[in-house]
Amino acid sequence: MKGQVIDYDTTVPIAFAKITYNNKTIATDWEGKFTLEIKDNNKPILFSYKGYYDKTHYITVGAPFLLIKMVNDNTLKEKEIYSESQVNAIIKKVIENKPKNQPEKALQTFEYKNYEHLLVSANPDSVSSKIDTVYKKRLFGRNTMKLDSTNYKFKKLIQQQHLYQTEKVNLIQHNEKGTKETLIATRMAGFKKPLYEYLGLNLVSYSLYDNQLDILETPVRNPISNYGRKLFVFKIIDTMKIENRTVYRIYFQPKKLNSDRLRGLLYVDAENFGIAQAFFRIYGIININATYTFNYLKEHQLWFPEKRKFTVVKGNNSEDLNIFGGTIKFNSSLEGIQKNASDQLYLKLESTPYDIEINKPVSFKIPSIKIDVPEASMSKPDSYWKSLKKDTLDTRKIRTYANLDSLSVAENIEGKIIFGRKIFNGYLPISIIDLDLKTLIKYNNYEGFRFGIGGVTNNKLSENYKVSFNVAYGLKDDKFKFGISPSYLLNKETNTWISASYADDLSEIGQIQFATQPRRFKIYDPRPINISTFYNYKTFSSFIESKYVPKTDIYFGISRSEILPLFNYNYVVDGNSYTNFNLTTAQFSIQWNPFSGYMQTPTGRLEIEKKFPKFAFQVTKSFDNILGSDFDFTKVDLKITHEIPYLNGQNTSFILQSGMAFGDTPLTHLYSIAPNNLNRETLFKRITFAGKNSFETMFFNEFFSSRYVAFHARHTFDKVKIAYKIKPVISVVTRMAWGEMDHPSQHVGFGYKTMEKGFFESGVEANQIFKGFGLTFFMRYGPNALPRFEDNFALKLSYVLDLGF
Repeated sequence: MKGQVIDYDTTVPIAFAKITYNNKTIATDWEGKFTLEIKDNNKPILFSYKGYYDKTHYITVGAPFLLIKMVNDNTLKEKEIYSESQVNAIIKKVIENKPKNQPEKALQTFEYKNYEHLLVSANPDSVSSKIDTVYKKRLFGRNTMKLDSTNYKFKKLIQQQHLYQTEKVNLIQHNEKGTKETLIATRMAGFKKPLYEYLGLNLVSYSLYDNQLDILETPVRNPISNYGRKLFVFKIIDTMKIENRTVYRIYFQPKKLNSDRLRGLLYVDAENFGIAQAFFRIYGIININATYTFNYLKEHQLWFPEKRKFTVVKGNNSEDLNIFGGTIKFNSSLEGIQKNASDQLYLKLESTPYDIEINKPVSFKIPSIKIDVPEASMSKPDSYWKSLKKDTLDTRKIRTYANLDSLSVAENIEGKIIFGRKIFNGYLPISIIDLDLKTLIKYNNYEGFRFGIGGVTNNKLSENYKVSFNVAYGLKDDKFKFGISPSYLLNKETNTWISASYADDLSEIGQIQFATQPRRFKIYDPRPINISTFYNYKTFSSFIESKYVPKTDIYFGISRSEILPLFNYNYVVDGNSYTNFNLTTAQFSIQWNPFSGYMQTPTGRLEIEKKFPKFAFQVTKSFDNILGSDFDFTKVDLKITHEIPYLNGQNTSFILQSGMAFGDTPLTHLYSIAPNNLNRETLFKRITFAGKNSFETMFFNEFFSSRYVAFHARHTFDKVKIAYKIKPVISVVTRMAWGEMDHPSQHVGFGYKTMEKGFFESGVEANQIFKGFGLTFFMRYGPNALPRFEDNFALKLSYVLDLGF
């Protein structure tokens, strides 16, 4: 009889549980599985494990598979394995000897080629070819019968080919400057040119010795990290021989047994305490298997990587797992029960190093660029792949390339992906122009409905220059606005553009905007809908944008502007009153992402690993008496963004933002820190759309500052299923800010408050409740809470557009 022991609540397998039957005791393996010889059906089988109630089970005659679900014993204070001091001493030695055993630290240089094959497929034997009868309800309660041949067709397809596959050969190099990957060859089924986004994916870490392992682009705490022994417990299973060297086989699991953290087996060399093999598993919304094998290099007394295997199947979630912008359904094999065909899919990656060279001269350019993708790597002939020894061909693999290539041509998949990328950034490609979707229609209290058109020329016209433009008309203010900006490409490799522009348009007062801020696609921008205070600007500018410095976006520009406040306001400086003014400014802005990974492609540099924290810094300087400029002031802005993703789909994010203005700075260019609440009598009259990082209970124009600091904290949970098709994403949010105003008497005719005592609000967001719409609820509290209790609350609508990318 084969079986498995799992946790009743989480379905996580229970490793090394004791099984007693007929006066004989065995243990489950590290995946909770076991094989038991049954001689007498009337004798009980006893299952026991520390932290769980004992369970007695009698065999059911004819049962094909024995699944035992054990229940936590909450009366016990400790639910973890207490391992002997010997294993803790071994793990401590593993941690202490990492510098001697990690190739990146122990070796001066190394390089090797690496063949990697990824496929999405299924075992044909696991798919039933049965044609099912399905009954569906119609109007007035009548049932209709249909034949469902999905499984039959799926089995026929999967017997002929894999669903998807891609291959690449890369050169991994390491020296004192770091580690770099250079692509030698790549091919993706269905694509003439590969998707750069896939080439940058790091589904599983190369090294086992870092404090954090990357699994599906998510950092996971390593059991042999500096904090590993605080998070995991270890148990010696036995000793064995690998390449004639004695190794300890050690099982580890998280201290919280219901956690979806890493668990697995480590094979530790008994002499140098290096890792000789490793098996990792994660059980959660997806189930992950990772296997690492190593070769022992006697000359260097080091275990060097031999192969990585990585498999993903569906876990305990009922949701689909998105990969490559499409939807793939994965199945958990815990209970061994046949489900529908698509649930049998798996994603599998294999990576094999070869042509290894150690401690020989290694050099490469720009070490901070993690991956280099030369143009030549994307056009290798079929003969190259056939000659590759690591290319273990199978008949299904060959058919996959042929069939998917023809499918790509027939359905123009590549064109759809290019189209999707531009739509994701808010552009609709039409011939030589990418139409800017956010310019088509807007609404605010000053212009009313604003209709317009804008866009930018694309590479169908030229790869070396582009022209962006926009024209708009406001029905309420009855005025046209427009702008034009021609640009020229100075350096393709570093995405360096030089531009000039002229704009006659409106801007919200007190707005905080970084020149290097990435563009986000929004069908609408909810905040300006209820804004009444704008200023008109007529600006000539020239600027340069570049990624010349690795891991940065840099902007430098010079501009001359005529500013006209469109509200009752006078700015008094040295006895002079200004209702409009001129500014000549220089601005330097830099976005620095030190922990992100970048790829150099034939079309420029891409951020392929978005890691945090990220830093934005900006300095704006206005010069008086230059080109008629009226004021001399300096603004310094800083923004730090940090996110912590989790494999269970949750996410925690933080934003710390601050700004300071020195000198004679008009109110239009000071800070209002993104308020988003209407000053109306009742809660329901204040209902509008919520912003992304705006203060939802702060009234428009309520506070202004010349110096401020703001902090945002958000934790987003995974989708909560309330009813069919109602699965909101719940977030809890806290925001706070402090600010001061220099020379408040200079700003005449406009009332506002300051935030020396601080502003605080917290709330709950239930986004994407139905068709992208959701609700948010926030409460204001602290020193700036309002006298009327109900005025401290804000109820908002939210909308999230899911494009499926």
